Amino acid sequence: MKQLSHLLVAIAFAGMMTIPVLAEKNSAKQENGFVALFDGKSTNQWMNARSGKFPEKGWTIEDGCLKHTAKGGGGDIITRSTYEQFDFRFEWKVAKGANSGVKYFIIRERGSLGHEYQVLDDENHPDGAKGANRQTAAFYDVLDPANNKPIKPVGEFNSSRILVKGNTVKHFLNGKVVLTYKLGSDELKAAIARSKFKNLKVFGQRLPGHILLQDHGDAVWYRNIRIRDLSKK
Repeated sequence: MKQLSHLLVAIAFAGMMTIPVLAEKNSAKQENGFVALFDGKSTNQWMNARSGKFPEKGWTIEDGCLKHTAKGGGGDIITRSTYEQFDFRFEWKVAKGANSGVKYFIIRERGSLGHEYQVLDDENHPDGAKGANRQTAAFYDVLDPANNKPIKPVGEFNSSRILVKGNTVKHFLNGKVVLTYKLGSDELKAAIARSKFKNLKVFGQRLPGHILLQDHGDAVWYRNIRIRDLSKK
């Protein structure tokens, strides 16, 4: 009877262990085709937008996150490779009152200007009061995200995604599409004409460019950064 009891316990334990293993396999299957741009250990995929080298200050690895320290300097960092059509996924959190952003279609010759997925403490940063197109998940200063976006409280990690496929761009926040726009559309052109980017050449169009993490002088954490290049066949 004692041996039977031990056998039942062992079977139950094995069943418990199978669940996370299966979940892990399913997760890996869902991530098929993605390349890690930050795995919690290496910064090899990133460089300062100007120098071409990873900054010696400001950006550090902390608890598996790529962290920018408040007032730490270092400047914006960009991917070493360029992407035109892609599925870019990342997790992030900000300190109270902090501002950052993820930009795409970055051409080094024109600096850090590009389409920006805003990353912000909407409630405590001044930009949050300037309008929805300055808030989290907006196309910064151009288009508003959904007003019912599912954002986490400051200090908790959010999951975000930028999908560029053909001329359609989608911003996701915590699993929900919160913004969709068409590159080159009349609607987008009109929105850009009302923005600070109205005089910028080659803006609002799809092009091969770097992806950028912004140094806005505040504390921000990024992790689990990965990308699937949809331009490759």
